[in-house]
Amino acid sequence: MTDLQLHVRDHGGEGPPLLLLHGAGRSHADWDDAVPSFLPHHRVLAADLPGHGASPACPTGGWSFEATAEAIDAALSAYGAADALPVGHSLGGMVAAHLAAHRPGTPAAVNLDGFWWGGSGSDEDRERIGEIVRASAGAVAPADYLAQQSAHAGRFGIAAERAERAARAAARQLPDGRWQTLPERHTALALYDALDALDLFALFRRAECPLLLVRAERAQPAGPPGMEWFDAFLAEYREELTRSLAELCEDRPRTVTVTGFDGTHAMLLESPEKVAGAVKEFAAGIR
Repeated sequence: MTDLQLHVRDHGGEGPPLLLLHGAGRSHADWDDAVPSFLPHHRVLAADLPGHGASPACPTGGWSFEATAEAIDAALSAYGAADALPVGHSLGGMVAAHLAAHRPGTPAAVNLDGFWWGGSGSDEDRERIGEIVRASAGAVAPADYLAQQSAHAGRFGIAAERAERAARAAARQLPDGRWQTLPERHTALALYDALDALDLFALFRRAECPLLLVRAERAQPAGPPGMEWFDAFLAEYREELTRSLAELCEDRPRTVTVTGFDGTHAMLLESPEKVAGAVKEFAAGIR
């Protein structure tokens, strides 16, 4: 049993419980604008993953899917919602898949565009991407960090107020006015190591409960000059993901549903009501 106690926001509501999980570097607040659509039909819990938001880091100083799953089990038990359906975006979607594969009582799981890049591209490209994400892991951001995040979110059509509120909940302000991004560096590095070691499609195949895998159909905006190689990498990644998901559906037609979503990876902040609608439709069909 883990000593890690996750921060959980209990939104209340009536009906079968949902556990909402966020992406890497984010928090439970990413789900705030989707929650009202769920409440007439579900009890809703939203958790901060280890080292994110208001949740502490793993006591071991690392990050693992196993420790996260144990902490989620403890939290759900404490809230009397052991049968909650996990719904996760990005990293949270991969955690939901882990729960589906390793927790027999999991009724179903939803993964919203949480696929990582796995074995896509060349070794050189993956190494470059790994260096880039690790260089900024757990960075201390300047005092105008929230404004920067709002401006970036505007490229996706996300309202500034929504983007700022979500960014504030996902970081911690320091006494000098700067912002500590979360998870902090040691935990973030361990998290990326865990992602690189994850065999996600093995989890999909191991799960015996229904899975909804939602894929973003719109590409991210093009990167800055000098990053054309990354745009090419993403194009190759999308082609490989298409093939892998098609094979998965052929292998597991009774348990796996793959659907596209008219949005980018930032779908949860772009179109929270539409995301909630897709989840509700799936959940209604498995009860």
